[in-house]
Amino acid sequence: MSMLAAMRIAVWTLVVGKLVGAWGLTWDIQWHLRIGRDSFWIPPHVMMYAGVAAGFVVAFGVLALETWRARGGRLRPGTIRVAGLVGTRGFHLAAWGVALVILAAPIDDLWHRLFGLDITLWSPPHLLGLLGSAVNTVGTLLAAIEAYPPRRRERWIALLLGGALLYGGTRVVLEPAWLTAYAYGGVAFHAFAMLGALVLPLALVPAARLLGHRWAPIALVATALAISIAGERIAQAGFAVVQPVSVIEQEIAKDPTSTIAQAATIRAKSRGALTPFWLRLLLPLAAAGVLAAIDVRRRPGLAGAAYGIALVALYGWSTSKTPAFAPLVPSASETTIALAIAALAGLAGATAGRYVADALESRPAPAPAVAVPAHVA
Repeated sequence: MSMLAAMRIAVWTLVVGKLVGAWGLTWDIQWHLRIGRDSFWIPPHVMMYAGVAAGFVVAFGVLALETWRARGGRLRPGTIRVAGLVGTRGFHLAAWGVALVILAAPIDDLWHRLFGLDITLWSPPHLLGLLGSAVNTVGTLLAAIEAYPPRRRERWIALLLGGALLYGGTRVVLEPAWLTAYAYGGVAFHAFAMLGALVLPLALVPAARLLGHRWAPIALVATALAISIAGERIAQAGFAVVQPVSVIEQEIAKDPTSTIAQAATIRAKSRGALTPFWLRLLLPLAAAGVLAAIDVRRRPGLAGAAYGIALVALYGWSTSKTPAFAPLVPSASETTIALAIAALAGLAGATAGRYVADALESRPAPAPAVAVPAHVA
């Protein structure tokens, strides 16, 4: 098998593995919300880490194959040597990113043993795992560019799915912002929008640039929503099969001020008044439409600032209609401050996203095919 064929098989294995992992993460979040966590070996963890294991095997497998082929000291053009392993930039990022995810697993298990259940994604092991997943996804995008020439359909599909997974993973990180909004109100009522303006363009801008279409942000968000909906259906089916016993009530009784208790309170107040399904889809698509209308590929700063303002307007309006948050609606002056913060955050996020896109689109100079002494490599 040629190296190029191996890289292409690896790219699609990475994409499928990330899909499985994303669906496992969706189920895992719902498990924490509805059931609690009884051990590391709960079914959503098994599903999630099955996808991680597939990514680990293929990413490091490609590096091992490249390293074996370069055993005479001759590096294939476009490859680099890191920690003794040879490979392209994309597969190095994919491999070391998934290594971070695996490193986060035992740390997360220890965290739960020391501190019990927690419902927030903003714990150190969760953030480490999410960072590793993001690095792995960026590596997957770059690997697709390395494996396929421009205008190939396979490349476009891989970039679309990879970009949607990057956006979806980044979107998940924002979920605890709703607890912040509920706990503090005021300007923090718009915590989700302000943080989203900063971090979501880091996923949308590079992917839109790589896809090369003005309306790519809408396509990316629509694909991410489809992946999320599929994950929710998989979670529902999983609960029906496994039928786990919930321990949430016992945990709430132990500490009524915990994040678990806060989340339960928000759900209880919103019962029977959930955000309509169509509105859940419309809000992120409308915000992405702002990026597309201004063309974030050419005017990232302006598009990012407008995106931040749109997030505050859209999510501020929808959140104010929910029973749990209606009493916390901020004043006009507080909302004005949030709009300014979101605009600046969007400007910063989109500008940073442009630099990420520049780094992904730049091609390294071909590595010289000369012998490299072992002590130097």
